[in-house]
Amino acid sequence: MTEAKAASGFPEIRVPALLTFLALVSGFGIAVMLKGSAALESLVAVAEPMGSLWLRALQLTILPLVIGLVVTGISQTLAAAGGGHLARRAVGLFVMVLLAAGTMSALLVPALLQLFPVPQKAVAALSGEAGDPGKVPGIADILNAMMPENIFAAAADGAMLPVVVFASLFALALTRLGQVQRQAVMTFFEGLAGAMMVIVGWVLMLAPLGVFGLAVSLGAKTGADAIGALAHYIVIVAAAGFVVMLAGYVLAATLGGRKLGEFARAMVPVNAVAISTQSSLASLPAMLAATRKLGVREATADFVLPMAVAIFRATSPAMNMGVAIYAAYLTGTPLSAAALMAGIFVAFLVSLSSVSLPGTISFVISVGPIASAMGVPIAPLALLVAVEMLPDIMRTLGNVTMDVAVTTAVDQGHEDSAEAA
Repeated sequence: MTEAKAASGFPEIRVPALLTFLALVSGFGIAVMLKGSAALESLVAVAEPMGSLWLRALQLTILPLVIGLVVTGISQTLAAAGGGHLARRAVGLFVMVLLAAGTMSALLVPALLQLFPVPQKAVAALSGEAGDPGKVPGIADILNAMMPENIFAAAADGAMLPVVVFASLFALALTRLGQVQRQAVMTFFEGLAGAMMVIVGWVLMLAPLGVFGLAVSLGAKTGADAIGALAHYIVIVAAAGFVVMLAGYVLAATLGGRKLGEFARAMVPVNAVAISTQSSLASLPAMLAATRKLGVREATADFVLPMAVAIFRATSPAMNMGVAIYAAYLTGTPLSAAALMAGIFVAFLVSLSSVSLPGTISFVISVGPIASAMGVPIAPLALLVAVEMLPDIMRTLGNVTMDVAVTTAVDQGHEDSAEAA
């Protein structure tokens, strides 16, 4: 079970990630073994609608959950930025890393897919029968999508880009209200996000059944091709997270002023906890101990690290963009520069909103809006979510590494400012 890294005020949710993964493997395995038999036809007749209904239930929850989390996530970030020089420097570095991570992924993942193309059999296995990809959205199309005539009509049509933009502007506008009014509105959105997380948790508890149904259906059509395709996907997406983790070492050595060997040794116990728990929150004590070894002042570490765990997911834009780009290649959706820029923008915003969530739930609410903003069908995500427990290890490793690296950089910058003063 993947344990929720629940933020204060949000319910704890447990997702059967391992069981979902086993359901995926067993669904494909059974379909391959029964290939060509009447028993498989009878099984598909039950499994196909079961998987389709689960996918619909999953899509149903995304929009209201994203709205609630974008408003609360951006509000938390703005509140943190108002907490003094140390907080502003930390949030500034958070923003810089998140935007750089999304941009890096937009360049790296297509390059990797050119060097190591998605196997043709994988396209048929994982595309989810998305249909025609449609035209390439240009800059004018992206701008028009960001500013629709009616935000409610856009929401009803499932257009995530204008919804995310509007929710972000709404969160900014809340900062202009008085404390009483702002808190009343924030309480509503926190309640909306919390209630939707419970519903998403219920839907994901049924993930083993839904994924099994989808796996049987696709396995009957494609045989064992999808297994190799999923392995290809995991490697490509994890590569984007690996680059973020390496960037953490570079940041610690440059802005943080630490030696690479010293930083690497301090991160060993942190990485061990991160791999075993797949939780940034569970890794917090180890991260605090690592900063002590690195000579970071306690006042800085005790302030910046908890804030980083609460509002910062360094790998989120990179790996979520990677998933959306991979889905585009699976479905034959062309990606223009404007579409990639829209994806980077939405990836940055939703990364502030997917904090303190289990990897599976974060995957659902983060990748869907990014893919929609880029004009990519989200049908392939139904199976990709089943293997998220494997890329999630790299997500956690990259996150904890960058959390500690940013903390060292903030502390070094604070020392330099104090000396200059």
